[in-house]
Amino acid sequence: MEHLPIFINIRQKPTLVVGGGDIALRKINLLLKAHAKVTCVSPHFCEGIKTLSLDSSVSLVNKRFEASDISNYSVIISATDDSKVNESVSKIAHESRIPVNVVDSPELSSFIMPSIVDRSPVVIAVSSSGKAPVLARIIRAKLETIIPSSYGILAEIAGEYRQKVKDRFVKIKDRRAFWEATFSGVIAEKVFSGRIQEAKADIEKQLIDSVEMNLGEVYLVGAGPGDPDLLTFKALRLIQQADVVLYDRLVSKGVMELVRRDSELIYVGKKGGSDKSTRQIDINALLVDLAKSGKRVCRLKGGDPFIFGRGGEEIESLSEHGIPFQVVPGITAASGCSSYAGIPLTHRDFSQSCRFVTAHLKDGTTNLPWEEFIVEQQTIVFYMALSGASYICEQLIAHGMREEMPIAIIEKGTMPEQKVYITSLKDLPNLLSKEDINAPTLMIVGEVVSLNEKLSWYGN
Repeated sequence: MEHLPIFINIRQKPTLVVGGGDIALRKINLLLKAHAKVTCVSPHFCEGIKTLSLDSSVSLVNKRFEASDISNYSVIISATDDSKVNESVSKIAHESRIPVNVVDSPELSSFIMPSIVDRSPVVIAVSSSGKAPVLARIIRAKLETIIPSSYGILAEIAGEYRQKVKDRFVKIKDRRAFWEATFSGVIAEKVFSGRIQEAKADIEKQLIDSVEMNLGEVYLVGAGPGDPDLLTFKALRLIQQADVVLYDRLVSKGVMELVRRDSELIYVGKKGGSDKSTRQIDINALLVDLAKSGKRVCRLKGGDPFIFGRGGEEIESLSEHGIPFQVVPGITAASGCSSYAGIPLTHRDFSQSCRFVTAHLKDGTTNLPWEEFIVEQQTIVFYMALSGASYICEQLIAHGMREEMPIAIIEKGTMPEQKVYITSLKDLPNLLSKEDINAPTLMIVGEVVSLNEKLSWYGN
């Protein structure tokens, strides 16, 4: 270890920045976040630094750096493009035993400015000892994706209750067990979802009763159309901490690879006309039973839970049984697949509205308001339409849509195996007879489909 990682308290302490450009501005902003008193010396200042000086956040000294500018500072940063000035600042600071950082010059610095993940009061610093600052920033970016911003709030709450917990539990191991349960369980999730008062009430209850909360929680998570990179940060966090994951057939292998390794996996897929389909009523009951047993349950659904995902039915059942739940939206197939196919759902020249339609109703029929679809400059997206695609085209033509209207079928959208088939309403049956197209698919009808040839960017 080349540098000792430490955190210095510079609140209201005098600090010096030499240099007046954009890099100096970034360093000044960091010092201000730590509530330091900043003096900046430079013959020229960028607009950002000038703006900071307007409310006295920064004191400006408009001149070239001289040795006499260094006095009793807590920290010094040199951020100029003049090597001689940087060397002078470093030499004087070292002689004065003042911590100094010279930007991009670790050999002249007594401390390194790390990449920072700020979840104050939780602060994470990543450093490569000045050898690979870009790599440190990449590592920081990865940490940003898995550490919720609400961790800072959780830490503040822990600070509020620290003494009470210490008074309640005499033994260190008991205090540690209490906080581990708090930080990794339902209480933490309530903080992350903004239910601060509920979280505090649970802490109070545990302090009084000294018992664990027996009720679990359900996370209704949208897994998106397939590409695991399209998951939200919150979705990734929840699927990696769930005790049990209930997933359907539309959740891709790439997404399932991100599930916590020791989680219990339960397949609850549905497929029209299949004897192996899981009944919705059974899924609802299983979610309730698992949560009542104290499990953190992730219901992982392809696309978005509230767009033809039957998420509403599931949380109705949870609500009736008093089970706490969270809903995490996912990128629905219409948005994800159309984007990866180079087909914008709306376009100023071709479509001013977009309609999402499921091709199968609850009773298995395809009874749709066909007249409402025959509108110029409208995009229609049909979910679960492969088996009834020919019938849909027949009905659209029969109700007045042009036979030449472009239509796209996107197979396995957003995934490496994605295929996009472009044709017209009248020619779709012929396409289906020639090509071996398999679910999952999405069907898009509208003039915007013609843009695929020009805007396609993701394989085929």
